[in-house]
Amino acid sequence: MRKFAVVFLLLLFVPSNGVAGSEVQPLIRVGVLKFGTVNWELDVLEHHRLGAKYGVNVKVIPLASKNSSSVALQGGAVDVIVTDWIWVSRMRAEGRNYTFFPYSMTVGALYVRPDAGINSLANLQGKKLGIAGGSVDKSWLLLRAYARAKLGLRLAKTAEPTFAAPPLLNQLMLKGDLPAVLNFWHYGARLEAAGMQSLIRVTDLIRGLGIEAEVPLLGWVFDEQWAEAHRTAVEGFLRASYAAKRLLAASDTEWERLRPLTKAEDDVTLIALRDAYRAGIPQRFSDAEIAAADAVFAILAREGGEKLVGKSDALSRGTFWTAVTPQGLTP
Repeated sequence: MRKFAVVFLLLLFVPSNGVAGSEVQPLIRVGVLKFGTVNWELDVLEHHRLGAKYGVNVKVIPLASKNSSSVALQGGAVDVIVTDWIWVSRMRAEGRNYTFFPYSMTVGALYVRPDAGINSLANLQGKKLGIAGGSVDKSWLLLRAYARAKLGLRLAKTAEPTFAAPPLLNQLMLKGDLPAVLNFWHYGARLEAAGMQSLIRVTDLIRGLGIEAEVPLLGWVFDEQWAEAHRTAVEGFLRASYAAKRLLAASDTEWERLRPLTKAEDDVTLIALRDAYRAGIPQRFSDAEIAAADAVFAILAREGGEKLVGKSDALSRGTFWTAVTPQGLTP
């Protein structure tokens, strides 16, 4: 009887994970596109046990599409996804209080074939223009706004917009079927590695429209109420995320380890992907960046209308989670 009592008391002090002397770390379920670039950072996070270092257990939930990511978040199947703050603002306007923390500044660019004779946006008149992301893609809307403001061009009419999936656009451009493509950054990096040229980047469009501060268009998105209830865990996850970014910013060896995951066909492509990723690491986020986001929202709302921003006529309050900042996550 005495021996049984001792064993019982020992069991009381063994954590639920069955390892005596350890602590159960809070679980963060991260929903990511199955083949998305976010997996590169999360692989670094897992490989170097950065979640454990910052006190969280990060579980990656593979998802099939951007739509399935938002559905998973709204349905409670995941805690965090990567998406843009336009979606967050729209959800908040509808009473769903999601919030956004910067993940990447890198968006994409307009790429042209070197033999297409396209040296400026004016040369797009009468030419096919491949566009990833659909008719209300944010890069396309910003390009339209920029062309109209700077050149008086209405690209939707003067060019021939062709909407298609990003990998298909790359194939068509490399075959010579498309002279110009507006594509996401990692597809653009592959185009540049293959000899295509960047005519203008989305960040240049934003600056050209009079907005000086850099705006991160992609971020970690989660429910604000959940984040407030799990503040320590959320901050631990963000610290782990930014620790992974620092490794990717500093270590070429880490990129060699990631080579199979990136599916880089050669060294030139891997270096292009590496450099584009590094250029997009957020360094700061403050009132200036939030004001810039307000200005970008106004442009996108005018160009994309209700189909993009819903019924909201201004950036929703609370869209950005400011309990910590990127600069505050750096040791």
